[in-house]
Amino acid sequence: MKVGITLPQGCDREFLHLDGPTAWARTLDAARHAEAVGFESLWVYDHFQVDPPLIEAPIFEPFVELSALAMATSRVRLGHLVMAAAYRNAALTAKMISTLDVVSGGRAELGIGAGWKEDEWLAYGYGFPETAERLAILADHLEVISRMLAPGRATYDGRHASVHDAIHEPKGLQDPRLPILIGGNGPKVTWRLAARFADELNLDALPPDQVDAALPIIRDRCREIDRDPASLAVSVFIWGEAGDVRPGPERRQRFRDYAALGLDRIIVQGFALARDPHAIDDVVEDCLAVGLLDGAGAA
Repeated sequence: MKVGITLPQGCDREFLHLDGPTAWARTLDAARHAEAVGFESLWVYDHFQVDPPLIEAPIFEPFVELSALAMATSRVRLGHLVMAAAYRNAALTAKMISTLDVVSGGRAELGIGAGWKEDEWLAYGYGFPETAERLAILADHLEVISRMLAPGRATYDGRHASVHDAIHEPKGLQDPRLPILIGGNGPKVTWRLAARFADELNLDALPPDQVDAALPIIRDRCREIDRDPASLAVSVFIWGEAGDVRPGPERRQRFRDYAALGLDRIIVQGFALARDPHAIDDVVEDCLAVGLLDGAGAA
């Protein structure tokens, strides 16, 4: 099972009272340390404002941030956890992620979802459609992005996103395409979209017993469209550095429980990296203890 980590991006209030250059320097330090100790992937959120109560604080735009991180790292994979589909034109999203894949040497992953953070939707002029509408936007964007990443020109005429004989080059470096990760816990719509479009489904903060209950439903969503369930990777994002459990035996057992479910990847929350690149070294120790990191560069 692979282990990724989210980098501090600002929305969890980790950059309060810092200026932009200082916040960015800490992000770079965090990324380099996470790569050195053996994390497989680095992830950033797609948010524009801190969690309420709102206050002025630095938050970085994730596509620009990931492009810069591609130049500061050499091995780790780079992705969104997850971008809100409606924040960007669908064809532009395909262009941006494909460019990032080339810039990073084939290390990009597109994490995408419907979006949820109402305060920033309204503040930035997107409105805030009902959940069903946001999911419909996500579906149309996935149609466009998938066609843009496929060979040839792309055409799709949807209610929320369209392309017409669009030429898209380069499409990225990965074969057959760069991976698409869909994030969300909705079994009726989101998991069906994952079965249709995604290489990976990321479950948000579900403990092992709930993941275990979800897996048969996810497999059924694949079978509904005659897709081999084994071809859809399943991962989980763990809040609170490593799942609101104590470091040591308790957290190591949590990691073992996830691994026993056959998950492809866990992604742990790394906002403490904003204070000190070594603030998550206890997470590293627990991962090493259960064989989830190779210890590359770890002291």
